Amino acid sequence: MKNTMYALFAILFLLVGCKQNPEKLTSKTEITQQAERILFIVSNAHFYGDSDIAASNHFSEIVQAYEVFKKKGYSIDFVSPQGGAIPIGYISTSDPLQKKYIYDNEFMDDLETTKKPTEIVASDYKAVYYGGGGAAMFGVAENEAIQKIVMELYEQHNGIVSAICHGTAGIVNLKTQYGSYLFTGKKVNGFPDIFENKDAEYYKTFPFSIQETINKRGGDFQFSEKGWDGFYQVDGRLITGQDPSAAATVAEKVIETLQQS
Repeated sequence: MKNTMYALFAILFLLVGCKQNPEKLTSKTEITQQAERILFIVSNAHFYGDSDIAASNHFSEIVQAYEVFKKKGYSIDFVSPQGGAIPIGYISTSDPLQKKYIYDNEFMDDLETTKKPTEIVASDYKAVYYGGGGAAMFGVAENEAIQKIVMELYEQHNGIVSAICHGTAGIVNLKTQYGSYLFTGKKVNGFPDIFENKDAEYYKTFPFSIQETINKRGGDFQFSEKGWDGFYQVDGRLITGQDPSAAATVAEKVIETLQQS
């Protein structure tokens, strides 16, 4: 009888001891809400300007940065001028990382349901990342709602502005509260004119040259003549990369800068 009582007491102790404390439970949703957030800015443009030439966001430039941020515990939202689905391209199914995300339903759903600017609260984010691809040349730079989000994040919340390749087009109209361009006097990188085919029909649709506009508005556009060598620039809280080879590094530099602040 005595042994039986001991056994019952042991079982009761285990049941009570293993019972989870509701106050310490953290759901996946709560973890996501608590995580520091990065805002990816992408384009809805399906064509180069008014042409019938298909345009898209650069898939590799998105997933490389996304992977870096995710591994460090950051949560990511996508915003586009119109919200909803965005076109993606430059896809290589032989690339393991791209293949991983092509078959990631949650990730692909995010690209199909990007947020509208009106759904974004700037103070929720630590940094923005402008993705590249031909589509990045259209719809983003002139969107005043996105400009407002980015500049509020940068000026009021000590946030970081980053961009990759043609994504740098998105920053050309960003102005501080004092009327100067965000990049004035800063080193900036992006896809340089030297690698554009200016005689091609796609280029003729571009509303501006990234390189020329940055320089004309007081920035110091830097680039690698070699290309596809991971070239990037960090100037304070402005971090920019030249092409897909620098996408992961840009994300890493964003994280390093956040950790130093």
